[in-house]
Amino acid sequence: MNIGVPKERRPFEYRVGLPPAGVEILTQHGHTVYIEHDAGVGAGFSDQEFEKAGARIAYAVEEVFGRSDLILKVARPLQEELDWIQPGAAVAGFLHLASTRQDRMDVLLAKKITAIAWEQVSLADGSLPVLRPLSQIGGLMTAQIAARLLQNNWGGKGILLGGIPGVPPAEVAILGAGAAGLHAARGFLGLGAHVTLLDIDMTALQKAAELFPTAITMIASRRNIDRVCHYADVVVGAVLVPGGRTPVIVPRTTIKTMKPRTLIIDLSIDQGGCFETSRPTLHDQPTYVDEGILHYCVPNIPGVVGRTSTHAFFNAAMPYILELADHGIEKTISSNPAIAAAVNTHNGEMRNLVRLTDAGGNDGME
Repeated sequence: MNIGVPKERRPFEYRVGLPPAGVEILTQHGHTVYIEHDAGVGAGFSDQEFEKAGARIAYAVEEVFGRSDLILKVARPLQEELDWIQPGAAVAGFLHLASTRQDRMDVLLAKKITAIAWEQVSLADGSLPVLRPLSQIGGLMTAQIAARLLQNNWGGKGILLGGIPGVPPAEVAILGAGAAGLHAARGFLGLGAHVTLLDIDMTALQKAAELFPTAITMIASRRNIDRVCHYADVVVGAVLVPGGRTPVIVPRTTIKTMKPRTLIIDLSIDQGGCFETSRPTLHDQPTYVDEGILHYCVPNIPGVVGRTSTHAFFNAAMPYILELADHGIEKTISSNPAIAAAVNTHNGEMRNLVRLTDAGGNDGME
């Protein structure tokens, strides 16, 4: 199979869809891998490393897209990238198509592109093996982001996250006890914050309580969400609905009751966001103020730790990439339910995807 790895073109996206180690495995299996010139620079991989692994370096992006049966990306394709993809080809990445613009979906369907969303690869127990390491990275980064944004010079309350003797630590509320929420809790607790975790799943809360005995756990009822938002210094949204838009669980009416300069970090913004006041931002201007509340809503948080994120992604995704290459797109989709669950478009049809008519706010970054 011909496999293409283009350079990511979204702002502040430093990851690459395949590291040299992956190229080596694929070429040893007889596949041809085209890497766009400097595609791996952000993650610390040179063209020479890719060539040594067996890749062919392409200096024209059109060559990467034009020659490839399978495109390995990280972020959702931009309009120009959709134009370059050949009809009937496949593209795999963290696509988050539930929140993309309809005209982007129209191109995927019209060109009969097979879109495989890594974030939806799902095992029988409901776990998301490819998304998990990126959620872990995003969750861990949340604590260091919050520590900085609580400073006065970033518009925060002027609170030291962990406090000191005689001065209490910051109050942190995390909405969602999945992979991102648990790793956010780990980061915050490690820095000394007081953490409350909320979820609708008692099994998830039981796991959280066993992992973090000093954290408070609560059912994510309307009353409890309103309660923690009223007193928290940091509120983290870590809600996920695979293949669908994230539900808004914190309305504007609740946000209006929050204390001025409270910090909201919406890890769910990739799928539309779980706060009514959320809108996507970029790493160079990551925050804005709405209703007197500081918002941080960057969709690709792991994108700025490109090397770690690329290695973590590769560890999780390589078995699925190899299966797609060795057995072909059609056979793999029909035989592997984990990958079949991740197919968003195929043969001009939409699959495993729930979209809203107003979806598409995230593509405003383009």
